Amino acid sequence: MKWSELCIHTTNEAIEPISNILHENGASGLVIEDAMDLVREHTSTFGEVYELDPEQYPDEGVYIKAYLPMNSFLGETVEEIKQAINNLMLYDIDLGRNQITLSEVHEEEWATAWKKYYKPVKISKKITIKPTWEAYQPVDTDEMIIELDPGMAFGTGTHPTTVLSIQALEQFLKENDTVIDVGSGSGVLSITAALLGANHVYAYDLDDVAVNSTVLNAKVNNVEMKITAKQKNLLDHVTVEADLIVSNILAEIIVRFVEKAWSQLKPGGHFITSGITQAKKQFVKQHLEQQGFEIIQSNELEDWVSLVARKPSYE
Repeated sequence: MKWSELCIHTTNEAIEPISNILHENGASGLVIEDAMDLVREHTSTFGEVYELDPEQYPDEGVYIKAYLPMNSFLGETVEEIKQAINNLMLYDIDLGRNQITLSEVHEEEWATAWKKYYKPVKISKKITIKPTWEAYQPVDTDEMIIELDPGMAFGTGTHPTTVLSIQALEQFLKENDTVIDVGSGSGVLSITAALLGANHVYAYDLDDVAVNSTVLNAKVNNVEMKITAKQKNLLDHVTVEADLIVSNILAEIIVRFVEKAWSQLKPGGHFITSGITQAKKQFVKQHLEQQGFEIIQSNELEDWVSLVARKPSYE
């Protein structure tokens, strides 16, 4: 089968919303090439390893490459994608150059090509994330290995926003907590919570592909009995009372369910939010504080921020 590679030259801030748009329009697999990866110090505190070819990277910003089948509807699909991306400017999302190009590729070229970018990564002192097809030997006796096959669900677990979320989970999740993961993606945060000792995790995502990915990855990591994955729009129609809620999505989406998160969180519970750019930090913080949350921690990695909010024990 012949496929078209849709390449979007944009910004790091726009990766997640554009990725969601591409998945919603039938994209099979994504590759993200970030110009900053070429200048970062690649032997980090946690020993990240990259295999990068500078010729495949933009001079600035990022390339998001998606793959669409070549059929009679391709033109309409591409136009819908362009329109949806342009609409992101209504939410003050910086699209950068926003240049879109289309080229032809063959199925065997893209089906496994993206996997070469995905290697085992030590996210924190305890947790290493590895793709299911990569061999890896633990370096510490207490090291937790999370195996992931993201498939078509966005999230390999190595993005700075995910790293920040995992580090916050390590710090604030307590044994036997009930956890809600809003926007579960490939399920990496739900799996992390389960491995760290949560009693049960409720993983919600609007995309059924993400829900299925969470279910499959939970089984790979032998925590399927601890995770309930369902298709839901944020926290709509959710009645679970949680000790901790974690959400790694866009700032504009987080503020839409702050009130609902408050109502579903037990007194003294924590709300971990990530996926927030530096420019949107105060925007999210203000909404959390207006609801009554106490901001107890703010962490930064590259251009991203995570906030940990606490619901007071008194009403």
